[in-house]
Amino acid sequence: MSTQAQVRIVPYNPSTVSSKEIESAFPGDSLSKVGTARVLWGPPTITAVSTLGDKFDNKKGDERREIIRKTVGSAVKAVKVNLEGLNTKENIKEVIQVEVDDALDPHAAAVAAHLAAFEFNLKTNPVPSRFNPNLKQPIPEKFQFRPIKPSREWERGVTYAYSQNLARTLADLPANMMTPTIFCERVKKEFEGVANVEIIVRDEKWAELKGMNTFLSVTHGTSEPAKLLEIHYKGAESKDEKPVAFVGKGITFDSGGISLKPGEGMKLMRGDMGGAAAVVSAALAIAKLKLPVNLVTVTPLTENMPGPAATKPGDIVYAMNGKTVEVDNTDAEGRLVLSDAIYYTGTEYKPHTLIDVATLTGAMMIAVGEHYSGVFSSSDELWQNLQEAGAHEYDRFWRMPLDEDYGPQIYSSNADLCNTGGRPAGSCTAALFLKNFVPGLETDEPTIKWAHIDIAGAMGVTKPRAYMEKGMSGAPVRGLIEYVRRLSGTA
Repeated sequence: MSTQAQVRIVPYNPSTVSSKEIESAFPGDSLSKVGTARVLWGPPTITAVSTLGDKFDNKKGDERREIIRKTVGSAVKAVKVNLEGLNTKENIKEVIQVEVDDALDPHAAAVAAHLAAFEFNLKTNPVPSRFNPNLKQPIPEKFQFRPIKPSREWERGVTYAYSQNLARTLADLPANMMTPTIFCERVKKEFEGVANVEIIVRDEKWAELKGMNTFLSVTHGTSEPAKLLEIHYKGAESKDEKPVAFVGKGITFDSGGISLKPGEGMKLMRGDMGGAAAVVSAALAIAKLKLPVNLVTVTPLTENMPGPAATKPGDIVYAMNGKTVEVDNTDAEGRLVLSDAIYYTGTEYKPHTLIDVATLTGAMMIAVGEHYSGVFSSSDELWQNLQEAGAHEYDRFWRMPLDEDYGPQIYSSNADLCNTGGRPAGSCTAALFLKNFVPGLETDEPTIKWAHIDIAGAMGVTKPRAYMEKGMSGAPVRGLIEYVRRLSGTA
């Protein structure tokens, strides 16, 4: 079979469409199951049929969209399996053309197709990886998807998926290939040619002048230069309109520092910059879609290593807002880099809404696993808007308690704050720690809406899903984009 073969992806509803050829390919009750996929060979066109299930007609809204995503994604994955080996060194320049029947929901179909086709690996056989930084020419994607009928909704879905796949790539690249410096270079490359964007890369000397001592305390053990990356997108009609702000934790490798992590599984800590990857990727989509908002995105980037100058347990530092912080455990470094970044972003740019995203606590993984991102918010309205956006994209959020009753766990040290509060409610005390650095929350009438999103569980896909392979997930990129799209009033 040649890579010139045409492939069709067809979501199939047995209750409204009858075809003996198709029905014969689905024995037993498999037609009733969502995402059961079969590949029908009929050169030059290969048809991948995937079932919507016998309850599809009764579904509405978010449930219906997710069925479409599962159905299209399952079909794409079936094609990948059946055409395995086509994209070899001999025919690598060829791209398999895939037409997707997107009539039911172009946006959802585009998202699912592009997410399902994505695979991360750095193997050189049989195909050089498209992620290899030494290659002069990028390796083309295996599939090129097109809808039956071009539409704005399809193109929007492509943009959502591209950004999520970018976040997956940034998070999955090993730490030697994704240092703070390389992260900044890659982001600048991604934003080339995107209108109304300014990118600023700050260094450690700048951070020192700003008094970002909690951020800098994490940088002492590594030889890699730390960076603070800012992305400014001016999409609103008035460039002076108050922005939305994203802040993302960017620990490009987390060894735990002096409080060293166990060696088993430590390689996953290449993804401890998943928050930074998510916010810059969401910002890219927001700018590409030209949403009419102003957006500031800030990511503090560093490794956390146990070098000879590393911060020690028990050290006390003065944060940018003047508060003293005891570093009880150097493996609770995420809240240290975020605290200064949040305070800087809030005071310097005065956003009406600030959302930080971080792979912050193992406690969150225990609490909700990998299917939800935990949200702590000072605003019921912001929580509601995030929840609805996440449900629409099936990039789901779960609200967690932000309560001062947890305060004694982090207020009872020799400093104003301690960076850990013990095992009980670990994700709650971490969120409460960050709350102390959000300017505008001090009074009974807050001047800012704030949400902290802990993606420690949602950062990875440990078992393949209908439209996601194993690996870093890119959560909550689509939820963030959708939140801003709705906030902007864009249809």
